[in-house]
Amino acid sequence: MKLITSIIKPFKLDEVREALAEVGVTGLTVTEVKGFGRQKGHTELYRGAEYVVDFLPKVKVEAVVPGDRVEAALEAITKAAHTGKIGDGKIFVTAVEQVIRIRTGETDEAAV
Repeated sequence: MKLITSIIKPFKLDEVREALAEVGVTGLTVTEVKGFGRQKGHTELYRGAEYVVDFLPKVKVEAVVPGDRVEAALEAITKAAHTGKIGDGKIFVTAVEQVIRIRTGETDEAAV
């Protein structure tokens, strides 16, 4: 099992969710986050004053995926979140040692 963590643009969330559902990913955790990468923020004007926006709004999508669906999930996220412009995001894949469903006590893939 792998934990797939994606940092994407907020307006791409629905497309990513639908793409993951199509490849059989049933559970997601979504968090609104702020950050920056190579784009390093930008400047904006507010009431005549210019200020720097260092941290840009992003969405973090996390899903625990069985090993046989990892490649399909990665491809689905990449296609759905792609705009071709700077700031499309990143995907991190981490090994998951154990999962326990609290309600039933199921473990590992049965708990996902």
